Amino acid sequence: MKTHSLSRIAGALVVALGLSTSALAADTTSAGIRGKVISASGEKVSGATVTVTDNRTGSIKTFKSNDSGTFSLRGLQVGGPYTIVVVDASGSDKQEDVYLTLGETRNISLNIEAEIETIQVTGSRYHSTSGELGPSSNFNAADLASAPAINRDIKDLIRIDPRIYINESRGDGIQCGGASPRFNSFTVDGVRTNDNFGLGTSGYPTIRMPFSYDSIAQVSVELAPFDVQYGGFTACNINAVTKSGENEFFGGAFYDYTSDSLRGDSLEGESIDSGAFTEKRYGFNIGGALIQDKLFFFASYEKLEGADLFDRGPAGSNAGVIVEGFTQAQYDEIFDISQSVYGYTPGEFITSAPVEDEKIMMKLDWVINENHRAALVYNFNDGNSIRQADGDSNEFEFSDHYYNQQAEFSSFVTSLNSEWSDNFSTEVRLSSSDFEQNVTPLGGLNIGEVRISTENNGARANVFLGADDSRRANKLSYSGETFKIAGTYLYGDHIFTAGYEYENLEVYNLFVQETLGEYRFNSIDDFRSGIADRIYYDNAVGTNNPLDAAAEFGYQIHTLYAQDEYYNYDYDLTITVGLRYDWYTSSDLPVENPEIEELYGFSNKQNLDGKSLLQPRLGINWKANDDLEIRGGLGLYSGGNPNVWLGNNYQNNGVILVQTLERGGTDLFNTELTGEGRPLWDVPQGQFDDVAAGTGAPGGINVQNPNFEIPSEWKYSIGATYFYPMIMY
Repeated sequence: MKTHSLSRIAGALVVALGLSTSALAADTTSAGIRGKVISASGEKVSGATVTVTDNRTGSIKTFKSNDSGTFSLRGLQVGGPYTIVVVDASGSDKQEDVYLTLGETRNISLNIEAEIETIQVTGSRYHSTSGELGPSSNFNAADLASAPAINRDIKDLIRIDPRIYINESRGDGIQCGGASPRFNSFTVDGVRTNDNFGLGTSGYPTIRMPFSYDSIAQVSVELAPFDVQYGGFTACNINAVTKSGENEFFGGAFYDYTSDSLRGDSLEGESIDSGAFTEKRYGFNIGGALIQDKLFFFASYEKLEGADLFDRGPAGSNAGVIVEGFTQAQYDEIFDISQSVYGYTPGEFITSAPVEDEKIMMKLDWVINENHRAALVYNFNDGNSIRQADGDSNEFEFSDHYYNQQAEFSSFVTSLNSEWSDNFSTEVRLSSSDFEQNVTPLGGLNIGEVRISTENNGARANVFLGADDSRRANKLSYSGETFKIAGTYLYGDHIFTAGYEYENLEVYNLFVQETLGEYRFNSIDDFRSGIADRIYYDNAVGTNNPLDAAAEFGYQIHTLYAQDEYYNYDYDLTITVGLRYDWYTSSDLPVENPEIEELYGFSNKQNLDGKSLLQPRLGINWKANDDLEIRGGLGLYSGGNPNVWLGNNYQNNGVILVQTLERGGTDLFNTELTGEGRPLWDVPQGQFDDVAAGTGAPGGINVQNPNFEIPSEWKYSIGATYFYPMIMY
C-alpha cells in the first residue's frame, strides 16, 4: 500500500489528480483528469471544491469530490497550460503549468497548505508516458515543432517510435508492428481519414497528408489499447487533434523552395539528367478569439506547387535508370510510325511534370458556459500526382501513357462536450466526409494501350504508348457519416462508460480495363504493319458502356459498448473491463449470377447485413513505485478492412462485365473496326459485338461466402517501464 509522510497538520488535505489514466475514445479529441481527495490522516474527503482553468481561453470547470473522495472531469482540450486549484475549509493549494495529453488523463499530485501549517508530502513523481494500458506513443505540440519533419508529414514524427515502420518503397505506408497500413485507423478531430477503400499504400485517402502539418496540436498512436471505445482497426489507431484558438492571437507562416539547380547532376562521375523543375511550398496559420473567453477560431492554409520526377531513358542516354533493351533510334522510329501510320502523336520524353496540392482547415470553438463546450471543424484537401503505369526496369513509356491521379477529400465534424453534474458527463459528435478520386491518362482517351516489344544487344524491353489499360474507366468516390453519443458516470471509485456509435459508408467504384482495347506487337516491324499478336477488349455486357459495370454499394456499422474503470488509490492500480458489440446492416446486394449457385450451392447475392462481433476487453495498469510501472491486457479488435474486397463482389460477378481476347496475329488494316474504322482508335467489331451479346469470358468472379465472419484479431500485451533517475554531473 501507499504510504504518505506528513508533518503534524490540522485540517490539511492531500489531493491526487488523474491517478486513473486509462485512455479515452479512440477518436477522441479531448483529454481528462481524475483524482481523489485524502485528508492528512489518510481519510477520504467528500465535498472538496476543485477548479480547473484553461489559461488559453479562460474556460473554468468547477466540481466537487464525491462521497468516496473521488472526482472526474472529461472533455478537456488537449495541451495547456491549465491551472488547478483545490479548496476546502481546512486549506487550499494551486498547481500551474499543467498540460494534458490527447486521449489520456493526467497524473498530478497537489500539496495543500493551511494558513499556519506546513505540509510535507511524499508521493509519486509524474512521467509524461505514465498511465498507459497498452503500447502507445504520444506526440505533443513541442514534439511537432522540434521534429525534423522535412516532408511536413506526421510520418516524420511517429516514425520515432521503433514499433512503427515507414515503408518508403511502398508509398511511405505506416506499418504498425509489421501490419499493412490498410488495417490502421487514422482519425483527425474524430473523422476517419484513412484509405477506406484500400487501394493505396500510404494509408491516406489522398495523394499526400490530407491536412496541414501546422494545424496539428497532438498525435497519438495506439497499438493495443484495451478501452472498449477503440475500434475500426486491427493494426494500430492513429489519432490527431487540430489546434484551437486562444484569447491571445498567434500564428505563423513558412515558405520552402527547391529546383533542379539545387540538385546534383552526376553520380560517381557520370552525368545524370534530372530535368528542369521548380518546387515551392508555402502556407500560414492563425488563431485567436472572436469573442474573448467565449468564441475562438483557428485556420490554416498550405499549398504545394511542385513536380514529379521521372528517371527512365533509352540505352545510351544519361537518364538515372537505363532501359537497355530500347534505344533512342527505336524511340524515334516508334514515334514516327505512330504519327505517319496511325495518325496519333504520342507523348514526348519527359523528366518532370507539374503537380499541386492544397490544404485548408478552419475550426471554431465555443465555450457555451462552464458546463458545455462545442466545436466545429472543416477540412479540405485537393492534390494530384503524375504516375507511371508500367515502371519496371525493362519498360519504357511515352508520356501519354502516364496518368494523372487527382484526389479530393473534405470533412465536417461538430461536437458537444457537456458536464451535467459533478458525476455525469456526455459527448455527442456528428461528422461527414466525402472523397473523390479521378484517374486519367495524360494523352487522353483517344487510342487504346499499345505495347511494342523491342531488342537491343540481347536485352529486351516493352515500350508503351496510348491510354494505359487500367486508366480508361477508373473513378472512386465514397461518403461517410458518423454519429456518436457517449456518457461517463462516476460512482464511488468506478467510472462507468457507455455509448452508441453509428457509421454509414456509401461507395462508388468504376474500374473497367481495356475499354479502348489493348494491342500487343511483337516487334516494331509488326507495329508498322499493324499485325497485333494480341488484342484485349473488355466492357459492360449489353451496352459497351463502362459506367454500367461500376460497383455501387453501402453498409452501416452500429456499435454499443459499456465499460467499468476502477481505480484503487492505495495500490495505484487501474483495472478496466468492458464489452464492445459491432453489428452491420446493408440493403445492397450484387447482381445475381445463377451459375454460381449451380456450381457452389449458394447465391452470390450476399452482403454484410446481420454480421456482428462481440469484443471483450481487459486492461490493467499498476504503478508499483515511483519509477516502476507495469501494464497489460487483452482484447478482441476488428476493422480497417479494405472495402475493395466487398466492391469486387458487386463488380466482378460474372454477369455485368465481359472480357474478350483475339490472338494469333490480327491484321488491323484488314479487320472490321467500330466507328470510323481507324486502327488503334476503334476496336475490332467482332469483339465489340461479343461484349454486347455477353459471349466473352466473365470479367472475374468474386463471391462472399455465406458463412463469412467479420475479420477480427486478438491482441495481448504485457510490459513494464522503469524510469531511471537523472544523474547530474
